[in-house]
Amino acid sequence: MLHTPLVLVHGNPESAAVWGPLIGELGRADAIVLSPPGFGVPAPRGFASSTTAYRDWLASQLELFRAPVDLVGHDWGGIHVAALVMSRPDLVRSWASDALGVFAPDYDWHPRAQVWQQEGAGEESVRELWGGDLAQRLAVTSALGMTGRLAERVAAGMDPEMGRAVLKLLRSARQPAMAEAGRLLPRAAQRPGLALIAVDDFERASGTLAQHEWAARQAGATMAHLEGVGHWWPEETPAPVAVALTNFWAALPDSERSPVSAS
Repeated sequence: MLHTPLVLVHGNPESAAVWGPLIGELGRADAIVLSPPGFGVPAPRGFASSTTAYRDWLASQLELFRAPVDLVGHDWGGIHVAALVMSRPDLVRSWASDALGVFAPDYDWHPRAQVWQQEGAGEESVRELWGGDLAQRLAVTSALGMTGRLAERVAAGMDPEMGRAVLKLLRSARQPAMAEAGRLLPRAAQRPGLALIAVDDFERASGTLAQHEWAARQAGATMAHLEGVGHWWPEETPAPVAVALTNFWAALPDSERSPVSAS
């Protein structure tokens, strides 16, 4: 029996390698990882690196499949997933995101993002965070709360191009942009959704628990409150997320669970 294609989209400052542990927990060696342009893969010439550009990029990738996919996003990847489902629900069978809180009307960007959104200060921050040697980038990933192999893999993939993409992306997402986008969350209810709520994500970069829950209700999404799970769960705590995803997919209506294949 063929599986519905599983497509994973990572965030900032990550690369495709972040998904390895989750793929292992799911036993899905056939999972397809999509890296947003500038984040682990080169961006095409002239790519805008805006929220809209990434949404349209993701749609263009999913259009290559013969049938709708199961779509999972982490961090900014979770934002891209939600934006995609709000505009092109026909491209997914189901979706899961850990970043719905950013769409709440009272969401404020975290302090680091607010620096990136400022002209001058953002460029200085990017030079400091993305422009150093490997040892300096390892110090950055450690400061972000990453440890072990995750910190090493992420640091290895950080480069000035990623930093430039971060500036463009965050500046396109200055408030009230995300609050306005959040008004369209009910459109996401056209497909089964899962809000992955990392209870131990103490930085709350993508919103408070209340903001995640509000957005999940707006999107008609099932909520998975993941105790003991922090922000960097794809590497550090993939097992409970794998269980939540597996249970979510198993509970889909029969009409949603019919197997399809990728092109």
